[in-house]
Amino acid sequence: MNDGTRLPISVCIVAGNEAHRISHALKSVAGWASEIVVVLNDDVSDGTDKIAVSFGAKVFREPWKGFIGQKNSVAGKCNQPWLLNLDADEAVSPELQQEIAAVVSRSVAPCAAYEFPRCSYFCGRWIRHGDWYPDRVQRLWQRGMACWAGDEPHARLEVEGSLGRMESDLFHFSNESIDQLLNKISQFSTMFAHQCRLQKRRAGWTDLAFRPFWKFFRAYVLRLGFLDGWPGYLIAWANAFGTVVRYTKVYEADLTPPLK
Repeated sequence: MNDGTRLPISVCIVAGNEAHRISHALKSVAGWASEIVVVLNDDVSDGTDKIAVSFGAKVFREPWKGFIGQKNSVAGKCNQPWLLNLDADEAVSPELQQEIAAVVSRSVAPCAAYEFPRCSYFCGRWIRHGDWYPDRVQRLWQRGMACWAGDEPHARLEVEGSLGRMESDLFHFSNESIDQLLNKISQFSTMFAHQCRLQKRRAGWTDLAFRPFWKFFRAYVLRLGFLDGWPGYLIAWANAFGTVVRYTKVYEADLTPPLK
């Protein structure tokens, strides 16, 4: 939609230092969304705020409250009937934009929220198989009909009402290099182990001996990851390795005496 028509949508984004890539997200919605609201961590210093303002966004700075708290905070600042959540490393494809326009332009919407596939760009190609695709995410909802919940760092949209499905892709530029992918394994596994300890969940032998091999086999064979070439092979092994690291850290935490 490039005719200047604005859809009744507030795009909500939470971000840290994302000056090097947030423009893709903002550019993909600036021409048709009625409102863009960005909540930045209060320590952002790389000019992300100036880039957001240049696209007409309302920018707020807040202390980090976790993914769930931050996403609910930005949603609470939106004024349009529909909300679309984007991460700084995502962009709405033209095809998805058209599907969204068809839904929110109706006088009576059939569903409270919608999900759509997310397609990741990694190592020079779009990944369309394995565990990374279709990677359906729930990101579009009617204001007041959903809120963010779940366990950190995996925020989940909790919807009051029916959930619809769109077929066009949300573009995802999450892992810019293999090193970044490996760094995420370290970060997310530490968060996972922390949550398990809070929930008094322990790691069993099946978690360490069976889960990693199943992860690789499911991603690379059953979900056709081999069709994505060597990046598909790397992703399948990275998911398996990430599983080993997560549950090994849970086991390690069991060996650590609790703080008095």
